[in-house]
Amino acid sequence: MPRKRYPDGSTYKDSSGKTRKRVSSPGTKRGNSYCARSAGQMRDHPKAARDPNSKLRQRRKAWGCVGKKSRKK
Repeated sequence: MPRKRYPDGSTYKDSSGKTRKRVSSPGTKRGNSYCARSAGQMRDHPKAARDPNSKLRQRRKAWGCVGKKSRKK
């Protein structure tokens, strides 16, 4: 029997009762959407775009963003 697939971003409760969020991997539609949004933020906030240690640059790297697309690692 195949595993049940849940939509990205949906929430669930873990065994201790904490609410968690399902996150997706780079290279998915959700990743592409994030990269497209954050590309606009890079344009609007040039100071953060230049700083390699800014949260924006770190998150884009984690999502595997190349331009407006997300790539699998």
